[in-house]
Amino acid sequence: MIPGSVSTYPLSAVAHQPELLLALSLLAVAPSVGGLLIRGDRGAAKSTAARGLAALLPQSGDPQSGGHPAPFVNLPLGATEDRVVGTLDLDAALRGEARLKSGLMAQAHGGLLYIDEVNLLPDHLVDVLLDAAALGVVRVERDGLSASGRADFALVGSMNPEEGGLRPQFLDRFGLCVDVQAPTGAQQRAEIVRRRMRFEADPQGFAEQWQAGELRLCERLQAARLLFPSVDLPDALLSHIAALSAAAQVRSLRADLVMHRAARAFAALEGRSEVSGADIERVAPLVLLHRRDPRLPPPPQQTTLPPDSAPPQESPSPLEQEPDQPAPPDSNPQAEEIFAPTANAAPLPVLVGKGVASSGSSQGDQPGRVIRSVPISPQSNAPLHLPDTLKAALGRTLGGEFQLTAGDLRSAVHEPVGGRRVLFVVDASGSMGVAGRMGALKGALLGVLSDKARRDRAALIVFRGTGATLALPWTTDAAEAEAVIAAVPTGGRTPLAHALQLAAEIVHANSNGAQSNAELVIFSDGRANVPLTAGRDAWTDALQAAQALRGIPALVVDTETGRIKLGRAAQLAEMLGARYSVLETV
Repeated sequence: MIPGSVSTYPLSAVAHQPELLLALSLLAVAPSVGGLLIRGDRGAAKSTAARGLAALLPQSGDPQSGGHPAPFVNLPLGATEDRVVGTLDLDAALRGEARLKSGLMAQAHGGLLYIDEVNLLPDHLVDVLLDAAALGVVRVERDGLSASGRADFALVGSMNPEEGGLRPQFLDRFGLCVDVQAPTGAQQRAEIVRRRMRFEADPQGFAEQWQAGELRLCERLQAARLLFPSVDLPDALLSHIAALSAAAQVRSLRADLVMHRAARAFAALEGRSEVSGADIERVAPLVLLHRRDPRLPPPPQQTTLPPDSAPPQESPSPLEQEPDQPAPPDSNPQAEEIFAPTANAAPLPVLVGKGVASSGSSQGDQPGRVIRSVPISPQSNAPLHLPDTLKAALGRTLGGEFQLTAGDLRSAVHEPVGGRRVLFVVDASGSMGVAGRMGALKGALLGVLSDKARRDRAALIVFRGTGATLALPWTTDAAEAEAVIAAVPTGGRTPLAHALQLAAEIVHANSNGAQSNAELVIFSDGRANVPLTAGRDAWTDALQAAQALRGIPALVVDTETGRIKLGRAAQLAEMLGARYSVLETV
């Protein structure tokens, strides 16, 4: 019998994602690692792999239950707290009974709870989910009613970093993290499409084709789950775990605990009852990836495959490297320098964007979670909050005949919703090192960030040399932003068009055709000298790239100095329809 359903894509058939398969296997063996965060591009098999793992988990988390599929619960992005945690059973309330209805977490007991775009989920829901995943228990308290139940599930969250990040305190609470992306080799991509088309044409036949691989993986996971409690990690290796965490400048001890469990799970997958130093080295990248100090250089990539991660058949061809486009030559290379932020910059006019929400207006966004309810009269136009209305009536008539009166009517008060996204686009070319402008720019940038509301998100694009990079994905953490900004190097040419092109991709990401709620703050002297393609005019390319951003609220901060000024930053602001300011130094 093939594990899972024929409508589920087999996990063993997921190609070219060895790190993802390893991380999922570790989570299946030891859900106590605390969940898995998958970051990466759209269409990189994140949800397909998670659903495939659920088909291999034993029902109710019992290793002895064999091939019965465990529940797979997909948490919708717009789910309310009541639906996730649980709420009052309205049918029972109408009969005068105080009873609680289980939520999605209880439904996922013994299986897998999957959250797509977890970075867009409200913070309080992320907190509740991580608590339940760590404790294996869900607790519900509603106006004097209290209940708890088992919620032992494997938690998998996925996200596209371009659409915003998670706060560091939430990142740390995900035990493992893996970055995935769709392969770039033509033969690899063709193999993935070939397998998917075969699955869609004949799910039953495709499942039978991969039956041996699925059974082998299922048996391996089952054996590892049984072995895991008895796997020993020698005390001498604890210092090795601590050294790896310290080298990544991780302050939280949760990393050390997770690495301990993950190394034991890896040894169990290998069929060994004692952990070796190599086991710790193998799982360390999955534990430290999302916790390491962002100012450190990225760790070397793992090249070894996880246990049983290779497909049983139709092995993929070797990675076909696509030739890179030749970079425009840098006729005036300059050494990199890092300037500390200075406090001598004049304050910048902070944008008042359309994305800012106040307690009196949600600016078209969905209202926040219900934080309380207030009595209303029958003549009120306020929307009725049915759960609290029934609770009021139930509390008044508990033990007697249920009766709803005008005095029981309640309306919800929602938490104010923030939603502004501020994208900073910073020129870090060699000219920014003149007269201390980069230090003043960093000081001004940090000053603007410090004025942002806590719920607003900021991101940072840095452009220099021959291209632009997203140095800081969307985040609400000021400390993380400060660390990244302070470490930005200066040197090289000015690829302004590349930066504007990347900014357009980021602000329009996930907008689904709707108006973006992002704002731009661009620091540049406008002296573009790197075209998008060889032979074109760099300034013309920059103006054309700016057209894709027209209509986005923007502020252009002119960093140009010297006696002879081209005034291109002002022209850029005009093309964008943006406000214009000058970076002043004292």
